[in-house]
Amino acid sequence: MTEALRVRGTVLPEGERRDLYVVGGRVTFEPASDAADIAAGLGPTWIVPGLVDAHCHVGLDAAGAVDRETQEAQALADRARGALLLRDCGTAADTRWIDDREDLPQIIRAGRHIARTKRYIRNYAHEIEPPELAEYVAREAERGDGWVKLVGDWIDRDVGDLAPLWPRDALDAAIESAHRRGARVTAHVFGEDALPDLIAAGIDCIEHGTGLSPDLIDDMVAGGVALVPTAKQLENFPTYAAQGEPRFPAYARHLRALHERRRDTIRAAYEAGVPIFAGTDAGGVLPHGLIAEEVQELATYGLSAYDALGAASWRAREWLGHSGRIAEGVKANFVVYDADPLADLAVLTAPKRIVLRGRVVA
Repeated sequence: MTEALRVRGTVLPEGERRDLYVVGGRVTFEPASDAADIAAGLGPTWIVPGLVDAHCHVGLDAAGAVDRETQEAQALADRARGALLLRDCGTAADTRWIDDREDLPQIIRAGRHIARTKRYIRNYAHEIEPPELAEYVAREAERGDGWVKLVGDWIDRDVGDLAPLWPRDALDAAIESAHRRGARVTAHVFGEDALPDLIAAGIDCIEHGTGLSPDLIDDMVAGGVALVPTAKQLENFPTYAAQGEPRFPAYARHLRALHERRRDTIRAAYEAGVPIFAGTDAGGVLPHGLIAEEVQELATYGLSAYDALGAASWRAREWLGHSGRIAEGVKANFVVYDADPLADLAVLTAPKRIVLRGRVVA
């Protein structure tokens, strides 16, 4: 039996100040006389539903799969910033052992990336050809936790630039296969050309999305397609362009152009009503534990503080099938701050208490 806890603070997103108790690992508003006050000495506090990193890669680094010790360090880095629910957007490692650790964030997995042969980062993906796509999507739908991750575009050495990986018929069959198994499909897409077929085929989410146009944004709104921009990752486009320029100058120019208009593109999607969620793309080039910085960066793309934080908390939790509100009877997963994050998103970098599964873990 976990210890009963108490904290008094302003509960977001409602903004109501109240006493919150944790009994048996769940939230209650009924007083518990023996509850330990976890916010003693902090002064006024704000309580936020556990943060979400909706695009990360526990189990990966730049070279591929990593060992359990490294996986644990990655998960702990996310937890230290209050990210208690992680959508792992593709990994070559087996991270199922983490499910047995009550002190580590919950992971919703998308299986392993699926890409064309020699058309993605080495050691990351199943590398297959279009006739095999539906079969591999079915396999990863079974392996994952309700998501499958496709690589939608990547550099084509013959073209010298970003190009789509999959023909429309293969996408139709693959996405239908995933949906039949109760899984949603998302895709990495930097450029423009892969997006029309992915959206028309019924994809559920786009990662990055820097190639979106007004017409495609309208199609996403009509289809309820979500967007995870990975704003911190987009900052790296000039570096990737410089690395690729000697061999692929057209690719370098293209990536710089996408970078230049990234804020306008994502702002247009936000203003049109595309559901936007916060994801750091940690686990490759980027380190884990950047969700606070990701939320702050999203605000520079035009999202209000309320929507930027919601994209990494209550709205993201609901999108992933979890309770988005701190309500009677829900599992106790929340973060306590000593200032209002909606007044200053930088507050997110310094959580004062982190409660995971009813236990104070930080």
